[in-house]
Amino acid sequence: MNRKIGAIALVVKDYDEAIQFYTEKLNFKLIEDTRLDDKKRWVLIAPNNRTETTILLARAATPEQEKAIGNQTGGRVFLFLHTDDFWRDYHTMKSKGVLFLEQPREEAYGTVVVFEDLYGTKWDLLELK
Repeated sequence: MNRKIGAIALVVKDYDEAIQFYTEKLNFKLIEDTRLDDKKRWVLIAPNNRTETTILLARAATPEQEKAIGNQTGGRVFLFLHTDDFWRDYHTMKSKGVLFLEQPREEAYGTVVVFEDLYGTKWDLLELK
């Protein structure tokens, strides 16, 4: 059996501002941006050009969905951005205005720090040992 998680939906307020944040501040790649109708687009981003797992930027379409923006996991870290060079990515992101919620720390599993995206969704930047 060959299975994988193809994409994870992340509810956002606006497609274009989310694309701008992820591509300019986190250096993600825009994989696809296809208009489906007047209000809906299929927008996929990824940390690099490989597409094993992507993030689908899903614009909130209802008041209920709007409530989930920035808090899809009840205040816990939602996504984990693995890197091969923690300090390179940390300093680059910090210089671009990414909000870090703590100081980087060493844990048994690696170097980690929590940051927020433009809507308050919590991420870990993580270099595994």
